[in-house]
Amino acid sequence: MATKQRDFRVSNMDCEAEAAAIERGLKDFPGLIKVKVYPKSAKVALTFEPDKTSPDMLKEKLESLGFPVQEGREMAAQSARWRNPKVLTSAVSGVLLGIGFLASFTTAPPMVSTALYVAAMLVGGYYFGREALEELIYEREVGIEFLMTIAAVVATLLGLPGEGAMLAFLYSISEAAEGYTEEKTRGAIKALMDLTPKMALVRREGRETEIPVEELVLDDIFIVKPGQSIATDGEVVTGGSSVNQAPVTGESVPVEKNIGDVVFAGSINGEGFLEVRATKTFADNTIARIIHMVEEAQEQKGQSQRFIETFGKRYSPLVLLAGVLIAIVPPFAFGSDWTTWLVRATVFIVAAAPCALAISIPITLVASLGTGARNGVLIKGGLYVEQLAKIKVIALDKTGTITRGRPEVTDFIPLAADAELAEEDESLSPEKILGAAAGIEKRSQHPLAQAIVRYAEEQSVAPLEAVDFRSLTGAGASAKLGDLTAYIGSPDLFQNQLKVDLDRTIDDINRLQSEGKTVVVIGDEGHAWGLLAIRDNIRANAVRAIKGLHDAGVAKVVMLTGDNRRTAEAIASEVGIDEFYADLKPEDKVTSIRDLSRRYGAVAMVGDGVNDAPALAEATVGVAMGAAGTDVALETADVALMADDLEKLVYALRLARRNQSVVRQNLVLSGVVITVLVIGAVAGYFSLPIAVLGHEISEFVVIGSGLRMLRFRQ
Repeated sequence: MATKQRDFRVSNMDCEAEAAAIERGLKDFPGLIKVKVYPKSAKVALTFEPDKTSPDMLKEKLESLGFPVQEGREMAAQSARWRNPKVLTSAVSGVLLGIGFLASFTTAPPMVSTALYVAAMLVGGYYFGREALEELIYEREVGIEFLMTIAAVVATLLGLPGEGAMLAFLYSISEAAEGYTEEKTRGAIKALMDLTPKMALVRREGRETEIPVEELVLDDIFIVKPGQSIATDGEVVTGGSSVNQAPVTGESVPVEKNIGDVVFAGSINGEGFLEVRATKTFADNTIARIIHMVEEAQEQKGQSQRFIETFGKRYSPLVLLAGVLIAIVPPFAFGSDWTTWLVRATVFIVAAAPCALAISIPITLVASLGTGARNGVLIKGGLYVEQLAKIKVIALDKTGTITRGRPEVTDFIPLAADAELAEEDESLSPEKILGAAAGIEKRSQHPLAQAIVRYAEEQSVAPLEAVDFRSLTGAGASAKLGDLTAYIGSPDLFQNQLKVDLDRTIDDINRLQSEGKTVVVIGDEGHAWGLLAIRDNIRANAVRAIKGLHDAGVAKVVMLTGDNRRTAEAIASEVGIDEFYADLKPEDKVTSIRDLSRRYGAVAMVGDGVNDAPALAEATVGVAMGAAGTDVALETADVALMADDLEKLVYALRLARRNQSVVRQNLVLSGVVITVLVIGAVAGYFSLPIAVLGHEISEFVVIGSGLRMLRFRQ
């Protein structure tokens, strides 16, 4: 059965209730296989059978349900306030309430003000009252909206229509503001959408044509002028320029791009003119994947949010039951006044409603996930934000994380300058020694060999012509240079297999190895001609990043590496690592993570997302470095750092811990407000309007507090 998927961005989706309405409305629609709604990003993903239905039919159905589909890739914006139905009903409710209040001070019959109050309650309560009934009928749930509806109706029946109207009006304000709050949290996704241009200048069949970026196909050549955003992921085929990748990776410094280099959608071209070959379509480029990941993450709930939601589903019915008991027990048991306790029960239901409590976690979490994405840190859901905040130990893979992942020659010591050797072959100059090394290694694909070839190129030394190349597994390589067989490899190769005396240079070898460098010897069967020291150099900001991890509250920073102990010890000492594990195979890294978890608790593993996949999966949180453009890294890790920048991990930890701090503040505030309002309601100190006002103020304070995460900076 052939199926297709189509994503629709819709208007008028502000909360989970509207998402549920879409799911109900699309149930049993012919040809529709799967419905997935993303309320946080106002998106509906539909999987359907193309021979039974079409995107146009699905679009019409969504519009008939009251959720018009947006054109293009734009996210729906809230209507202007004077055109927003929820704002209008709230405003009308307020006007009717005000007129009713004024009418009560005139000679008009009481029925006039009562009728105005009832009208204000019906208009103001239309949306949340309808939502309450839908939840009760379709979901079998008693929600906050149902509590408010019951309170407003009971107040009116008790002869307090003004209080009922006041409740409906004040709660309708929060309902009207809900969409604008959601729009604020969607700002991060909107910002990502705006990174790529709407049009691309493409060269096809010798002509330059401007087309919508959605129409770009693989291998299209598109032109990027200075100052323009790059339309999709690609490879530079003509030109060179500095490219600002900050919108994608968060890197603060522009990166030089030349022919053969990869560029990402949404990055900004600097001063040069580039021609780029498209390697990803618009729907599958880096920005599109980031947006999709953020949307998925915003729907993934953390443990605390799931607990609050489960608690709320049980708490709201208990509030209603408690309200009923408050209304009937004192009159029956103690002969108290029925009206007094019915009013107190109504005020209690409003006071105890967990609105601020329910919104305290999701509003903060969505803001945090969006802010992280804007700064090059993708966290795949609320669960990982919570776990990041608990991390006690960070385990770092060495290669490509602490180091650059690109070995470089750091020292070249020609030994032919020695008097005895010079007498044997005066023509063996440093240039020829380096040329011989490059000539042999040019035929090898080993990273160390490539480092030697690059070094020779940098020194403007041409490789000597080498033939009869042979790889000596685990030791080095050999080749013929003219009539002479030359060898290049480890000191052990020369000492143990070739029986070359290295005593005169053993101090240099030991010194270089103690500095964490790999020593390579070049020579023949009788002599060592020179030494090359190679090291995968430490990243420029590694020391600062590891200090930042300690400052952020990490108890231990541990390095995992397959290198020998001497190299590991030198690197660890240089960058400030607390503990290291050396000579590790991939499966050994998993064992090390388990050991660290047993000893210290929550562990985050940082690697490249490919070779370190088992260790990433074993850790409490797996973090992939340099994930921009890397599909596997984006898929395997719980957290993806888009840039090759270890300091982004520090930012991620601080973001997670700040998120948890704000959540705790909101929960405490919500709990205190509910407690005070409940005590005041039962004791008879608070009237219904006071309870509603306290309830709404606490909700807006919690929203404002959560939205602080949108402005979080390191």
